[in-house]
Formats: sequence, structure tokens, C-alpha cells
Amino acid sequence: MGGGGGEEEEEEVEGWLEGEESAKAMLSRRITRRERPLLLPPPLDRVPLRLGNVVEIVGPSPSSKTHLLIQAAVNCILPKEWKGVNYGGLGNLVMFFDLDCRFEILRLSQALKHRIMEANGSRANPNWEQGDADAFNCNQKKGPDNECDRELFSSCMRRFMYVRCYDSLEFLTALKTLHYQLQKERETHGVDFLMIDSIGAFYWIDRASTSVALKGNNRKCHSLQSVSESIIQEIRKLLLVHPMLVLATKAANLGELKSPLSHTEYLYELQVRKQDLWLFPACEDSKHHNSPIYLSQWLLPSLSLSDKFIVTDAGVSTL
Repeated sequence: MGGGGGEEEEEEVEGWLEGEESAKAMLSRRITRRERPLLLPPPLDRVPLRLGNVVEIVGPSPSSKTHLLIQAAVNCILPKEWKGVNYGGLGNLVMFFDLDCRFEILRLSQALKHRIMEANGSRANPNWEQGDADAFNCNQKKGPDNECDRELFSSCMRRFMYVRCYDSLEFLTALKTLHYQLQKERETHGVDFLMIDSIGAFYWIDRASTSVALKGNNRKCHSLQSVSESIIQEIRKLLLVHPMLVLATKAANLGELKSPLSHTEYLYELQVRKQDLWLFPACEDSKHHNSPIYLSQWLLPSLSLSDKFIVTDAGVSTL
């Protein structure tokens, strides 16, 4: 057992080196990459977020939490440049965990198409809103007038790694398989974002199971507690071997947001630098060009300002 673990650890260390890169050069490259702030949409751009940071995005439903993840994912999977056109992206992978099982890939697809056509100077086709896949017609001719690039769209979507989990055990199992998968993908791409949509999705289910166990089989109770602890351990190990920015959303009603300190401890066991961002609707029926207006407030670090913004397929815009 001990020898096998050592071999795996040695393989992981060797995987960090690029070609004939020296250990000193590797450390310098990794430190530079880890300390460089990431390109993020507002309001995430208010704080210089880096690889290894953990951000918990808290808000009621709806408050654009998932929309914000989508826009951040598009920033990551788009390349910085493609065939002479500047897209301003990172060209890296996103690992997305859908824990409430309501994420629609079509929403990511639409946002990506809007960004591609915007960079190419074209207007979005309104049929996309109806989910018409054929509406994404690409002009195969090269030049500044082409609407989009099907090859670019496909390569970006391949950088989005999506996993849907239905309970805590599935989540833990998926995390355990990530080490090898990320090691393999890292040979061609970096992995910048680990996104967890609705990280508290299984909380009440697990708690109810624990309550039942307290009245009966204590082994089951301990098992559920160990699953939760194992999830934290797996995320911690992932960040150690594969430094990533963790963006995790968590649902909360407006009443709970009046006591924000109750949310600061949710991911504290990761023992990493953690930030907390609140999102909530500006007010009932408040809209800008038919788009709902949202407010954001940073708790950690504490900022004395609040941003107003809207989210559309074209991106996030501050007001």
C-alpha cells in the first residue's frame, strides 16, 4: 500500500515538469501562474482572485448565481486569440459540478456563441433563445466578416468538463476520479476553475439521514459524517496538486442573508483563502432593458460598496 502511494506521488511530481524543464523553472512557472489574478466578469473582478482561492457565492433563487458561473466559464474556455481575432479568454479547462441537477448546457452554449460573434463584430441570432441549434450558421470563408467559427466553438465546449451528481456519495466518487483525469488533461490544457453549483444541495438530505441514524444505527451516522469529511479532503488534495480557483454557489433566502456570518463557515474546513460574495435581486420588478437587476456585496474581503449588474447571454454588465 505504502509503495503504491509513493509511485503515484512520484508520477504526479513528474507530471508538473514540461519537457526538459528544470525543477527551479517549474517552481517559478507554477508560482507565477498561481499568483497572477484571473480574468473574471463583474462583480467577481472586484477582488484579485487567483488559483487556490475559494469563493462562496451566496444568494436566493433567482439571483444570477449560475449565470455568473456560466460567464466565468466562458471567459476560461475561450482562447485569448483565434485566427487573428482577440477573444480575451484564458483557453483553459473548467470542471463544473452540477449538484442540484438543473444546469442546462444550452445556456452555456448560447453565452459562448454570443461572445464569439461579438468578438467577430456580428450580432447574435435571436433564434438561439429558442434553442435552435441550426441557427448557429457559420460562414466557412476566412476573414473579418465571418460570423463565427464552428471549430472554435467545438474546441471551447470540449474544455468544459461537466459532471452531474445526485447525492453526496456520487459527488465524493467523482472527486476521487478527478486526479487522473486532470493530470491527463493538463498535458494539453491548464485547469483554472473548479465550479460547484449549489454546494449545499445535499445538506438537508444528509442531515435527515443522520437524524434517522441517531435513533438507530450509529454506524450509518458516522458514515455520513465521514463522507462529508472525505469530500473536504478530496477538494483540498485537488487544490494542492492542481491549483484552481473554486467558485461554489449556495442557495439562501433573503432572511438568511440578514445574518451573513452564518454562511462564512460553510467551506472553512478547506483551510484556504476563502472569499464570500452575496447576490440578491435589486428589488421586485426592477429591470434594465427587460433584464432583471441584481446587487452584489463582498463579505470576505469586506468592501464598502455594492454593485448593480445585469446578466444576459452577451455577458455581465455593471450599471
